[in-house]
Amino acid sequence: MQRLIDEIVARAKSNRQRIVLPEGTEERTLKAANQVLTEGIADLILLGNPSEIHACAKEWGLGNIEKATIIDPEAHPQKEAYAQLLCELRKKKGMTIDEARKLVTNPLYLGCLMIKSGDADGQLAGARNTTGDVLRPALQIIKTTPGITCVSGAMIMLTHAPEYGKNGILVMGDVAVTPVPDAEQLAQIAVCTAHTARAVVGVDPKVALLSFSTKGSAKHEVVDKVIDALRIAKEMEPDLAIDGELQADAALVPEVGASKAPGSAIAGQANVLVVPSLEVGNISYKLVQRLGHADAVGPILQGIARPVNDLSRGCSVEDVYRMIAITANQAIAAKK
Repeated sequence: MQRLIDEIVARAKSNRQRIVLPEGTEERTLKAANQVLTEGIADLILLGNPSEIHACAKEWGLGNIEKATIIDPEAHPQKEAYAQLLCELRKKKGMTIDEARKLVTNPLYLGCLMIKSGDADGQLAGARNTTGDVLRPALQIIKTTPGITCVSGAMIMLTHAPEYGKNGILVMGDVAVTPVPDAEQLAQIAVCTAHTARAVVGVDPKVALLSFSTKGSAKHEVVDKVIDALRIAKEMEPDLAIDGELQADAALVPEVGASKAPGSAIAGQANVLVVPSLEVGNISYKLVQRLGHADAVGPILQGIARPVNDLSRGCSVEDVYRMIAITANQAIAAKK
């Protein structure tokens, strides 16, 4: 696990990105920020009252917070320009300039407006705010990646089974956002999860669309959805290494893959697992995490045009530190 985190951190250091932290006075966020700034992993923008941020940093002995750019949402010199931008982006939804001026003082909106304006590269929040509060401004302002209509979440699974994936590392999606994707959405999730695997884990993705059926072994409308998703994903990204429908053992175990899906370039070799529903994804990763004593890193939000990630409100300082580095890796990939 540490080796992967070290690789993620090294990539971030080699091409430093500007990451916004809207929860600038939150203790875990500030402590992780101090570590990130000390190591030179990213250029951080802290949003909040500067006096309060400095007081917190002093109280907690965070001597490198002064290396961050600290912005007061109530007194930002570009506040009016951002308000005008927000009003323009949301005018079809009836937003007035007065409403926009109020929202610009909300750090979650301000951070997304900075990204939209090219003044920042990514955002991480959620230690204090709900997922809905984090996602809403991102979808309203930054919007989804061209060709993508749904947001999803990938989880990096660091297992104790080195024979699977990249030395036991697998990427699973969707585990966080879209409850019952249709075939089009499932295809988008597959493509986005492959991109996350490439950008964050540094692997050449081999994507398995999972089902309870392998290559026609069962007939059902939910199997048909996976088959349709495979066709759409291939149309979206013809060079993507992807196959389905595959049962989990056929996707992971070479002997089983060769028996159940002979001729498949993915069966038995998959390092990216795409589940047919959020229910399956959430249950699966938690079972692997608890029963298999695997580490789960994420969820990593994907499908937004520029990276905006959501923390658990129960996150640790280490979680925030890792997610800043991951967000930076996504930002690097988004510019290619």
